Amino acid sequence: MHSNALKQGGVAFVTGAASGIGAATAKALAQAGAAVMLADVRDGEGEALARAIVDGGCRARYVHCDMQSEADIANAAKSAFDAWGALNIAFNNAGVEGEQAGTADCSNDNWDRVMAVNLKGVWLCMKHEIPLMLKSGGGAIVNCSSIAGLVGFANIPAYTASKHGVLGLTKAAALEYADKGIRVNAVCPGVIQTPMIERFTHGDPAAQAGLVANEPMARVGRPEEIASAVLWLAGDGASFTTGHALVVDGGWVAR
Repeated sequence: MHSNALKQGGVAFVTGAASGIGAATAKALAQAGAAVMLADVRDGEGEALARAIVDGGCRARYVHCDMQSEADIANAAKSAFDAWGALNIAFNNAGVEGEQAGTADCSNDNWDRVMAVNLKGVWLCMKHEIPLMLKSGGGAIVNCSSIAGLVGFANIPAYTASKHGVLGLTKAAALEYADKGIRVNAVCPGVIQTPMIERFTHGDPAAQAGLVANEPMARVGRPEEIASAVLWLAGDGASFTTGHALVVDGGWVAR
């Protein structure tokens, strides 16, 4: 199921790695055999997770990376390559939900920040990961979109637009590097139990119940369920899969 890069001790780079889906995926990649560079802005949490992964007998390091800084992104990707001599897998996961407001009430600052992190940030990650992957003989990139990249969500217009944009960007890059040994796919999580969802619902049980009510499986997903999908997309089992948006959503968009 896992790629040769994982079996042979390949190198993975994960953004937004300090919590939620990023943390679960970083742990899963490390346990599958990869050396993992964790990148985030929450340094305390990121460093603690890297230490925990190392204490568990796997390889990991942490690097500070603000998705609104191209210098940070370039440095973080290069730090993975420099630490272990290659870059084989990247999970471009960092994202923000932004403020809730209708399209006419969405502030310019909110629009700009959400787009900068969620869409431009993913582009900048690929811009700096791809040359390193080419040097490494190829690789696999997984970008984190969302069910909001496939269907509309009221009152989060910037988030919805940014996640739709991630899918377009994923398809463009997939076509560009399909014959160069780099596969580029996206994962589209549904409602997953993460700090982002807790912020989105403001910890309100009724709001959480409303989200669950829209899930055909009648539950929220676990970060580990997204990690499993990322590992598949990054692995040899998906060797003929590129430009694809893998939906892991309990049936949300099937309705």
